[in-house]
Amino acid sequence: MRLFKSFLFTVILSSSFSAMAQNSLVPLSLEDLIPGGSTFSKYRVQFPSQLQWWNDSPVQVKGDSIVSIPVIDKKAVQVITTKELINQSLTAEGKEKLKSFRFVGFPYADQSVVMLTNGSDTYLYNFKENKVEVTYTFPKETSNFDFTKEGRAFAYTKDNNLYILDSDSKETAITSDSDKGIVNGQSVHRNEFGITKGTFWSPSGNLLAFYRMDETMVTDYPLVDISARVAELKDIKYPMAGMKSHQVTIGIFNRSTQQTVFLKTGTPKEKYLTNIAWSPDDKYIYLAELNRGQDTCKVARYDANSGKLDATLFVETHPKYVEPEHPVFFLKNDPNSFIWQSKRDGYNHLYLYDINGKVKKQLTTGTWDVTEVLGFDAAGANLYYVSTEATPLERHIYQLNLKNGKKVRLSKEEGVHSGLLSESGKYIIDRYTSQYNAGKADITDTKTAKTYNIFSAKDPYKGITLPEISLGELKANDGKTSLYYRLIKPLNFDPDKKYPTIIYVYGGPHSQLVDNSWMAQARGWDIYMAEKGYVVFTLDNRGTSNRGIDFENITHRHLGVVETEDQMTGVDYLKSLPYVDADRIGVHGWSFGGFMTLNLMLRHPETFKVGVAGGPVTDWKYYEIMYGERYMDSPKENPEGYAGSSMVDRAGDLKGRLMIIHGDEDPTVVMQHSLQFLKSAIKSGTHPDFFVYPGHGHNMIGKDRVHLHEHITRYFDDFLK
Repeated sequence: MRLFKSFLFTVILSSSFSAMAQNSLVPLSLEDLIPGGSTFSKYRVQFPSQLQWWNDSPVQVKGDSIVSIPVIDKKAVQVITTKELINQSLTAEGKEKLKSFRFVGFPYADQSVVMLTNGSDTYLYNFKENKVEVTYTFPKETSNFDFTKEGRAFAYTKDNNLYILDSDSKETAITSDSDKGIVNGQSVHRNEFGITKGTFWSPSGNLLAFYRMDETMVTDYPLVDISARVAELKDIKYPMAGMKSHQVTIGIFNRSTQQTVFLKTGTPKEKYLTNIAWSPDDKYIYLAELNRGQDTCKVARYDANSGKLDATLFVETHPKYVEPEHPVFFLKNDPNSFIWQSKRDGYNHLYLYDINGKVKKQLTTGTWDVTEVLGFDAAGANLYYVSTEATPLERHIYQLNLKNGKKVRLSKEEGVHSGLLSESGKYIIDRYTSQYNAGKADITDTKTAKTYNIFSAKDPYKGITLPEISLGELKANDGKTSLYYRLIKPLNFDPDKKYPTIIYVYGGPHSQLVDNSWMAQARGWDIYMAEKGYVVFTLDNRGTSNRGIDFENITHRHLGVVETEDQMTGVDYLKSLPYVDADRIGVHGWSFGGFMTLNLMLRHPETFKVGVAGGPVTDWKYYEIMYGERYMDSPKENPEGYAGSSMVDRAGDLKGRLMIIHGDEDPTVVMQHSLQFLKSAIKSGTHPDFFVYPGHGHNMIGKDRVHLHEHITRYFDDFLK
């Protein structure tokens, strides 16, 4: 048996949820537990709606009002505005009434202005004077909205072109490309490298940097829409590993001159332009440029006026891969210094640089990761960030003095914390949960570290008997690496019984399924299966996130191998439990988890009786370039690794019952993965089952999501229970 150690808090708090929530013996249904279910909203944790800052006042939407919340020692709750009052102003100006406070924002800390969205209109509404200051009316079928508070203008896209709408309702076309293979103002590189959008306003709001992606050289990939009377072809651009990639450039539009210049990023054109940031004076653009091999990252500065390279500040390399995900972050009161996040010492830490690319000092250090940077206090003397320093299972908020390095932990209770810093840096909204805490929100004074609770969520399952959930730790087969797991015992657990067990797995990069957050991150389906008499187990194997670079990149060039070894460490532990039936072990996962389901079923057919693989990668040569080549290199560079990670080639090893599920319009893991596996299975004489969700992409949404989980459940009930 593998080494096993329980967490202290597991020993102390491992009393089952049934001990906390008594009375009801009626189990929850999939309608209760799965998003899209008719009663799902009844059991969601209720948290303050759109909680955010206006100056140093936390505000939230509460019914038909936007209200501020008392901070620390303040008592009165100020009503900022109501929907009724706003609608009086709107109707007086001949505008449609506001239907709801669906999107609310406070762009100006020093002004009594709230941003409201109502259909195709967005308003800047002055709630002190009760009037609309600006109305933005957007054309139909627009998206990717990006507001500059300084310039009081919106950037947005229509089709594949980019536009600006200013405060006097003037629309300016920034691009006019007619070829559908050219995309402007949208996220590029398939949302890798921390890229989430395609436009970047300068600090003054006069300049707009934007991505232009030329995909004309990328092979079309066919998706089919079967909802039409005659099925219609829907081509997408999908660059597979080792094939031709798209080419990206960065334009800068000047609102004053109405001219656009493009950064002269040079050749080769197949590279990744990431982590765009502006200098505080609008003069320069900072980029992290990554070669296609993803082992060399160059941080460069470009002149925003000419587009020319001004300086290469520094270069980071790694024999496996470098993955920049955060742009340079300038100090609040020092435009000549910035912070850069890097994993160069093995963990994600913060480094202070001058603008010439010289390291002043490493700000954080240790065998833990910084996961988020929140900002600075008013003087710019203290930095606030979130990290895993206390334990990989939690996130805590810290204050760091940039001059003397003094560090103070501001979050006080155990759990997973996230922070939102006020404009002045005086206060932090600290939102957090833990295994037995459905959700709390505190306000912390950053100067005194005094904390004031403003909200504590009610347990949505109060009065309902739930299965017992526990967290624990195993050692990997190297004898030293910790692997954390979550185990859910069946409802009305009887230690003398033998239970079927399902491993729910993901196991891929940028994931962590086990932590000390609400219900230890247990999903609704996990609870449902435990109610039905299954043990449900999840383990974060090596290759997942927030444990340092060596923990993550050990899987490089051989995806599925080490991950499977770690999952089998979990299986060995399960087999050591007297109540687990070793002859009835199943596995389920989606996407990378679908890939892992196949790995476990096919590499260890003697162990797994049943598996359900959703949207699975079956051969990495069919996956996209950015993600695929980072973790596997190209098929030409790593033929052995691709062959060893191919589940298509292992289809003949299937012995248990396997169902594969796929959306027929999946643009992420294309249907070809599942079809190639089925073709190989037929050739090999094995018999997996297959189910398709028409009209769905990489996952099922809405009511069909409930159907999906019912279908998965039936499969385990039929062949494992």
